[in-house]
Amino acid sequence: MAIRPILEYPDERLRTKAVPVEHVDAEVQQLVDDMIDTMYDARGIGLAATQVDVHRRVVVMDVSDDNSAPLVLINPRYTPLGDVKEPLSEGCLSIPEYYAEVPRYLKVTLNALDRNGEPYELEAEGLLAHCIQHELDHLEGVLFVDYLSPLKRNRVLKKMQKRHKLAQDA
Repeated sequence: MAIRPILEYPDERLRTKAVPVEHVDAEVQQLVDDMIDTMYDARGIGLAATQVDVHRRVVVMDVSDDNSAPLVLINPRYTPLGDVKEPLSEGCLSIPEYYAEVPRYLKVTLNALDRNGEPYELEAEGLLAHCIQHELDHLEGVLFVDYLSPLKRNRVLKKMQKRHKLAQDA
């Protein structure tokens, strides 16, 4: 297992639409293991393969308090359960140190394959439902800042450009 570098906004590779996983094999399982390690190392609760520059439909997440419940989502899809959305403060490992309220569906049904390629379904609400929607957006090349006003999005872009310049100069 390895810690992989996480792409940061405004890296254009974050806009790449992920392709479905044809077969869950040892390579995909290694990717999953690396992503879980990377997510925990970065102190995140979710990570899409797109964020580690692998453009396949793979997501890992763990919304538990003690990192004891990692979820693996291969070729995930969700269906909203109802029309009600609620805003929740979101952050992103690809946009460090920035948080914003993003409205998401309160409840969803998730269909995915697990680490072994077995299909499963679960109903999610609250933080887990928000996390599922956030991470699946990554697979479509969508970032949570895309839900913000142009003014706020531009402010985030400037912050991230400054952050990258400081890192390069160091």
